[in-house]
Order: sequence, then structure tokens, then C-alpha cells
Amino acid sequence: MSKPVYSLSISARAVLNMHSLNNEGGEGNQIQTRMVDIIYYDENKQPRQANVNAISGDTFKHIQAGHLHRIAVERGLTLCSACQRFDANRMSADPDFREWLKSKPTQVQVLDRLVSHCTIDDLEGNLVTESGLSVPRKSVAEFGWVVGVPNAVVTDDYFHVKYVPDRREKPADKDAREGNLGQAIFHRPASSGVYAIVSNFEVSRIGYNDINQQYIDGVDRQARYSALLESILYSFIQMNGAMRNTQLPHLVALHGVVAVSFGVAPAPTVSPLSATFAEEISGTRDVLNKLHGKDLIEVNEFSDLTSFAAVMQNLIATTSPYMAKVKASV
Repeated sequence: MSKPVYSLSISARAVLNMHSLNNEGGEGNQIQTRMVDIIYYDENKQPRQANVNAISGDTFKHIQAGHLHRIAVERGLTLCSACQRFDANRMSADPDFREWLKSKPTQVQVLDRLVSHCTIDDLEGNLVTESGLSVPRKSVAEFGWVVGVPNAVVTDDYFHVKYVPDRREKPADKDAREGNLGQAIFHRPASSGVYAIVSNFEVSRIGYNDINQQYIDGVDRQARYSALLESILYSFIQMNGAMRNTQLPHLVALHGVVAVSFGVAPAPTVSPLSATFAEEISGTRDVLNKLHGKDLIEVNEFSDLTSFAAVMQNLIATTSPYMAKVKASV
């Protein structure tokens, strides 16, 4: 019998070399690296500020959503017409849905339709604002910024030039110049280092209407749950983003913990910016299990990509989405 999962979290450190997955933009022929300011504790437990390379949570969620889309299409999971073509607006760009909104449905009815008609709207969230509405579908998946560990990440810029057989020939007209037909000199950044990753997944909310607090009939929650976990696994196996055509990231190492809650309690997570994050999560598990008098929280440690894949495969094979107690309908 499968064990019901209420929530799941991943806290991990990854060593990525020579990547440029997420940048700020460009100025002239220089691409600007995305940098963030963070606060951390040094070895003397004193707070310090650091400016480090980072990958936004938006980027990682887009990676996961892309894998989910391909899985959903392959398995024939329910998708709205917009999500079938992976439109970023999701059901808000579905013509049938927009026409239906003109009938002035209630917020409960709108959320029912979002969740029941589309796997991606259910798992990844949406905000419907058309026809004077403001109906949010909070995402089941949550990703934090992927940030470099201070003193363990570096960024450098590298010179590139587009080869032109005869660089003495310059574009003769405006259209040719705008068409990027001549020789171009530019600088690209690449970052390498140890990165801290945190994510959380509210599994019990799959197929759930947060407004009337009811599960929606007809939703295959198990199929969506399995697709969600598989998309998470693939997000670590293949990290999509910018400049992968010539700067495919080198994933050198991956280690961390997958925390799982089998009851109404959040799966604990601690930022891997702390060197003791795995021990802290395991300690929290022990306290919560003692508090509840049972094995409510499970912590699965992994030391590399292979063991992480094994953890996720086991969860897909042996667990199911938790069904919370809901209030009586009126």
C-alpha cells in the first residue's frame, strides 16, 4: 500500500562549472551576469555580506514546468489548449476559457475549471484577471533562488568572435548590418562554483480547490503526482537555460536531502548556504517525529545524481498524494 505524501522538500548543494543559465541582460557587446547580495554566517558565526552569482527561482521553475509539459503531453494528461503549446499565460490564453469567463462564473467555479481542465495550471499555478476577476491558483511547486555559496563561486568573462571568411568585407547597407552579417566581437560570462538549492512541493494540494477547500472529482491525482516528481528529477538531470548551445553546464557533484512529510506538517528544509543543513534537517525530523509520536517525517540523503534519482524513483513507486480532511460542503 502506498504511503500518502503531504509535502516534499529538496535541499541540496550542486557543483556547476562553466554555466551561464541566467543573466541580467546585455549592454553593448557585454552580457551582464546575474548577481545577488546575501547574508551568511562565517566560521566564527558572525554575519557577513557577500555578492554571489545566482540563478533565479523563475528559471528553475521554468525548467521543471518544461519537463512537466513534455511528460503530460506524452502521457495524455489533461491540458488546456494554451498549455498544450506551453503558453506562458496558461489557461488565461485558452480561447474557450476566455469565452466562458463572459458568463460571469464565481471564483470557486473558475478555480474548479483551472484545476480540473489542466495539469499544468493545477501544479504550476495561474492568476486569472480577465472579466474583472482576480482568482489565484497558488503553485504546488515552489523554488528558491539558486545561489552561489560565498567564497566557493567565481565568474569570469570570455572573449568571443563570429568568424567571417573575409573580415575586410563590411556590410554595405543598413539591412545587412542589422541582420548581423558582419564580424561580431562580444564577451560572454561563465560561472563555476558550489550552489545552494531549496525547493518545496505542496503535494496535498494537487487537485484541490483552495477557495471552497474541496478536492475536485475526476482529477487523476496519482498521475499528476507521478508526473510532478519525474519532472523534478529531470530538472536536475537537465538544467535548461541560456547559452546551453555553447556553454552546457558541467554538473560535477550533487548532494543533499529529500524530506518527506506523511501527515499534516511541512517537510523541513534548511538552506544549503549552511554547511550543516543536512544535520539540521535530520534533527528537525527527530523532533517532529517525537512530537507526533510516529514517523511523520522521513529524510532521504543522497550523495550524487544517481542516489538522488533512486530516491525520486522510490517515491514515485511507493507513495501517493495525501488527501487532507475537507470541510463539509454546504
